[in-house]
Amino acid sequence: MSAHEKYVQAFRTTMGIDEKGKLETLKYQDVEAWDSVGHMELVSELEDAFDIEMETDDIIDFNSFEKGIEILNEKYDVGIEKE
Repeated sequence: MSAHEKYVQAFRTTMGIDEKGKLETLKYQDVEAWDSVGHMELVSELEDAFDIEMETDDIIDFNSFEKGIEILNEKYDVGIEKE
C-alpha cells in the first residue's frame, strides 16, 4: 500500500468518508466525525500507519487533508504523493 493510500485509509477509517473528492477538500470540523476526539483518533491512526510520533504543534496545525500531507511530508518524511 502506498503512503497516499495509507493516508486516505486513515481518513476513511476515522471519518467514515468514502468519497475521494470530498476527502481532498476536507477541513477540521467540516464533518461531525472530525471533532477534537476524531482528530486524536486520526492522529493515532496516522502514527500507527507511518510508525511516527507527531509533535503537539503539528497535531494542532493539522487542520485539513492537504495540510496533513504537507506536515507529514516535510516534518516526518512520509513521502505522500498527491494524486
